[in-house]
Amino acid sequence: MPRTPGGVSRRAFVGATLTTLTATAVAPGALAASRGRPFGDTPIRQIPLQGAVNVRDVGGYRGYGGRRVRHGLVYRSDALSKITDADVTTLAGLGLGQVVDYRVPVELQYDGQDRLPAGLTATARPVADNGLYAQMMTAIGSKDPAKQEELLGGGRGAAFMRTVYQQFVSNADNRTRFADTLRDAAQGPGAGGALLYHCTSGKDRTGWTTYLLLRLLGVGERDAVADYLASNTFRAAYDAKVRAGLKQSGMMANPDLLIPLQEVRTEYLQSALDQVRTDYGSLGRYVSEGLGLDHRAVGALRTRLLD
Repeated sequence: MPRTPGGVSRRAFVGATLTTLTATAVAPGALAASRGRPFGDTPIRQIPLQGAVNVRDVGGYRGYGGRRVRHGLVYRSDALSKITDADVTTLAGLGLGQVVDYRVPVELQYDGQDRLPAGLTATARPVADNGLYAQMMTAIGSKDPAKQEELLGGGRGAAFMRTVYQQFVSNADNRTRFADTLRDAAQGPGAGGALLYHCTSGKDRTGWTTYLLLRLLGVGERDAVADYLASNTFRAAYDAKVRAGLKQSGMMANPDLLIPLQEVRTEYLQSALDQVRTDYGSLGRYVSEGLGLDHRAVGALRTRLLD
């Protein structure tokens, strides 16, 4: 059996690190560092597209033993339904072998299926958003300021987002979807190539997947949180344009009500981690018991994705 530089078997090493992964509070120091230096020690490698704004290579961070997460193997993204022909060509250049779509049917109904390079078909892996998308569309579609305030005002938007993140952990079907994607990252697409996973905005379901992936690869909490929060930077201009358009069209008198739904926040990530602690006691047990990923799966993930 392969051994680590210290002479400990890889199986024992992976098992030990799974056991010691904790799910307590997101460290205040990590959050402060993330706010001041939004992309951690490693500049995030964005894939610039015209029809999607939050497409990124997950690689580049330092993981276990100082090894770097490899570039060009895993990508995270927002929806690919509005991308241009030029964007499709750019995606083709990434060598994708699999695209996982976390969106639920109502999102597909509004936004449409992914546009992908020839030979690729998205793997439908819907992760429940607790009705987030439908609630947002209901609020906007009402054109009623009072109704919109009732649904989203007074901190209700942020509170709703916290429940969405709790269900990432507590909902068994959601856990299965996340686990399947992490297994795909460990094994690589059957036809070869890179893996890309996404939801609508590429920030919540996609953000939770990436946080888990980076932590399992030994990336420090500070960088994992920074990667999560970076969605706010990449999405800021687009989301502001959406709000301005809603106000100009008369759909919303106060489109800033949408900001808690458009942003990622550490309180949302903390809600998921608090649910992990409540249900499993530690992140390691959530991975092994909740997601069903044993030391072999985690070891394969590190073997494939770390230099």
